[in-house]
Amino acid sequence: MNATRIVGIVLLVAGALALVYGGFSYTQEETAAKVGPLELKVEQQERVNIPLWAGIAAVLGGGVLVLLPGRR
Repeated sequence: MNATRIVGIVLLVAGALALVYGGFSYTQEETAAKVGPLELKVEQQERVNIPLWAGIAAVLGGGVLVLLPGRR
């Protein structure tokens, strides 16, 4: 299996996940206040939306890379 097919499979999987979930979320922690040895930390949950066109483009691009004939 060559590198082109591996990249194609990765794009297919990433595109399918983008279409199913529509994005991902993560938690960001920051220090709100620090008084002497005491710290007040705040956690904020952020959401990143992946556009529908990006998921479709990844699936199509991955499919093309997987179906392309390899070099001989």
